[in-house]
Amino acid sequence: MLTADNQQERLDPQWVTGFVDGEGCFHVSINKHEEMSTGWQVLPEFRIVQHTRDERLLKELQRFFQAGKVVVNHGNRKELRIRKLNELRRVIVFFEQHPLMTKKENDFRIFREVLRSMERDEHLTQEGLEKIANLCWRMNRKVKPRYLESSETLRRKPLTISG
Repeated sequence: MLTADNQQERLDPQWVTGFVDGEGCFHVSINKHEEMSTGWQVLPEFRIVQHTRDERLLKELQRFFQAGKVVVNHGNRKELRIRKLNELRRVIVFFEQHPLMTKKENDFRIFREVLRSMERDEHLTQEGLEKIANLCWRMNRKVKPRYLESSETLRRKPLTISG
């Protein structure tokens, strides 16, 4: 078991960076939510998915970041999922100090920009929501967020998608 007193059992930050480069995911979803001022909810999350046999590693990463929950993903997979904004800030600080080396660094920068927009409450306005949706479209596999395809959004005005 890892403890703060046992330095030799702590995960090495450079190892964590390399592992996340290969296995981690910065993701932002925008979901229809009638109770929100814009009718949409922005949900940023940082995830690492592994086979259940590696649950111990996910728990070590959870302790390393002092954040998130280890939960069932699908079937025989578990994930470390970090969604709370104050916990995501710790993840941001870590990767600012230990930069990723792959294309995932670009996803991280976009993710960080989305979080900063949320800290300024921009996600609570239509203009800010469109900005965040366009940022999300540039992340990961470039799947257009449902928000940008929604009939309510399309009726309001045509969007210019940058990418």
